[in-house]
Amino acid sequence: MKRHLISATDLTRDDTVLILDTAEELARVADRPIKKLPTLRGRTVVNLFFEDSTRTRISFEAAAKRLSADVINFSAKGSSVSKGESLKDTALTLEAMGADAVVIRHHDSGAPHRLATSGWIGGSVVNAGDGTHEHPTQALLDAFTLRRRLAGGPERGMGGDLSGRRVTIVGDILHSRVARSNVHLLTTLGAEVTVVAPPTLLPVGVSHWPCAVSYDLDTVLPTSDAVMMLRVQRERMNAAYFPTEREYARRYGLHGERMARMPEHALVMHPGPMNRGMEITAEVADSPRCTAVEQVSGGVSVRMAVLYLLLGGAEPAATTRTDENGQPA
Repeated sequence: MKRHLISATDLTRDDTVLILDTAEELARVADRPIKKLPTLRGRTVVNLFFEDSTRTRISFEAAAKRLSADVINFSAKGSSVSKGESLKDTALTLEAMGADAVVIRHHDSGAPHRLATSGWIGGSVVNAGDGTHEHPTQALLDAFTLRRRLAGGPERGMGGDLSGRRVTIVGDILHSRVARSNVHLLTTLGAEVTVVAPPTLLPVGVSHWPCAVSYDLDTVLPTSDAVMMLRVQRERMNAAYFPTEREYARRYGLHGERMARMPEHALVMHPGPMNRGMEITAEVADSPRCTAVEQVSGGVSVRMAVLYLLLGGAEPAATTRTDENGQPA
């Protein structure tokens, strides 16, 4: 792996499989009475969040703490940033504190790349979501869930990719960093990806993405191994992108009747938070085929793997032998 994780395009197939395999090894820690490894003891991980995000911040915090790293949570609200401090000055402050890794979520696309290439900090930078650009660890945890479920279990998936699998991503592609990262990462793993949305919610240049584009959800459901529903991001919309919420739900929402048209093995995914009744109904969200909760739990293991490989070493985590309490054996 490279020193930073800014984009899903930074990862080769081998990089991605290594992260997913390492995450599987680390997932076993969750079954122990004490869910800790000493791997990153003495290292400092800073969660630098300029945007609200409960799931992602807590997930990264849990991941770092399970690896015994020291964690500093930095929120822009109520900090010097709200008083006008620049990203550079914030970064220099973190560098002075000895940050080994900075996990950054920012409302501006490109902010993590700027931080990684500026020379302001010496540690690793992990993109936890920037504007409408990318969210690479979300794509990794989605791939982790897909590989595990479609392979028939954790052990069967080890070492493998998603070759030949068909994944459909539905909804607000225009504003979705999750969609961008997933298209690139799932394609790298050999999956065939189709994005489905009304024309107004597709970005300019989508024809150059490594995926197929459709405007009709019903035609792609019967051949999909997984259908990923995206939240309509109203907070990023400054115009009317579709007539009404009811019309959007009718054409692009996933309900029980549509789910029944999917193959029996096919999964329903959602990065959260859900707009129940709009892009997904309660019937589908609460069905055994929906992996939303699994994605959250898998996210901690995947983020542990990313931090481990960036800060701890390139060998699989299984080489760190510990007893049942997480202490070195």
